[in-house]
Amino acid sequence: MKKALLLVNVGTPDAPEKKAVKAYLNEFLNDPLVIDIPQPARSLLVNGIIIPFRVSNSTSLYKRLWTQDGSPLLIYLESLVTQLNRQLDSPFHAFGGMRYGNPSLKSQLETIQQGGFKELVVFPLYPQYATSTTESVRKEIDRLLRQMNYAPKLSFIDQYYDHPEFIARFAEKIQAYNPADYDHVVFSYHGLPNRQVEKLHPGIKLETCTCTKELPEHGQHCYHATVYQTTRLLAKALDLTAERYSVSFQSRLSRNWLKPFTDETLLRLLSEGKKRILIAAPAFTADCLETIIELGHEYAEVFLEAGGEKLQLVESLNDSSDWAASILSIVNDLSNMQ
Repeated sequence: MKKALLLVNVGTPDAPEKKAVKAYLNEFLNDPLVIDIPQPARSLLVNGIIIPFRVSNSTSLYKRLWTQDGSPLLIYLESLVTQLNRQLDSPFHAFGGMRYGNPSLKSQLETIQQGGFKELVVFPLYPQYATSTTESVRKEIDRLLRQMNYAPKLSFIDQYYDHPEFIARFAEKIQAYNPADYDHVVFSYHGLPNRQVEKLHPGIKLETCTCTKELPEHGQHCYHATVYQTTRLLAKALDLTAERYSVSFQSRLSRNWLKPFTDETLLRLLSEGKKRILIAAPAFTADCLETIIELGHEYAEVFLEAGGEKLQLVESLNDSSDWAASILSIVNDLSNMQ
């Protein structure tokens, strides 16, 4: 039985140019699970307001991000697939696709189907489940398989935020910077609108839930709960006491997103005399615009201009051979493929 492992990340424009960035934003932001408001309000907001006003700035940011070899997110995905295929035994083979942009999920599934693969494991590169990321991948995979009339034995890894292999690999990345040399450690996660979290758990309000202190009963697929649990597990692995670290959320589009905000947290810590900060982003398994530019450049500039001495970004897991081996362990543990 030929088995395929399909890694999925969010996506990237084909080039740091307005036309390519606009096409990418159009596909991304028109996903009803990303901006979860009814049509035609979503179309008006995205196509009439967000994209026209955002495309120039986004293009400038992608130009800063781009390397001689292209987009880091795509480079890391392709390299990680290569690492996996070096470690995989036949008939298992790895592929990589993007939820938005290229290589598209459609093209990768067509290649898998043409290759005669009878079993498929889908591995979104998002450690914590969220409807706007993980669930969007699941729905698109299901739609494409139906469209293609292709029915492999399917396993879907929807999260692995607490898997020992993921925690160990990320803790190693952080430990390499010797957290004891810094005044504080910040764990920064991608933000979500409050409503996206609360509507999954009727009756649960973010301001009163216990997610920040424990993994509550409702928390199995609650993004807010799982990012705090990820942090607790990393802090334990790093032997960090509670006063030595903070959790925050970045990349917000409004004030009605998960709090506390990373930029405001950094300035608060600075006001408390913490001038050397180590910052890690455990919602991202590959470095991208949100880590390299937003945290590593933009937030660092704000922090330093306000009087900070150092804001050190911990690189993500990217394409390391250890991370590839850990993915195989996670797949073996969490899928029904042996």
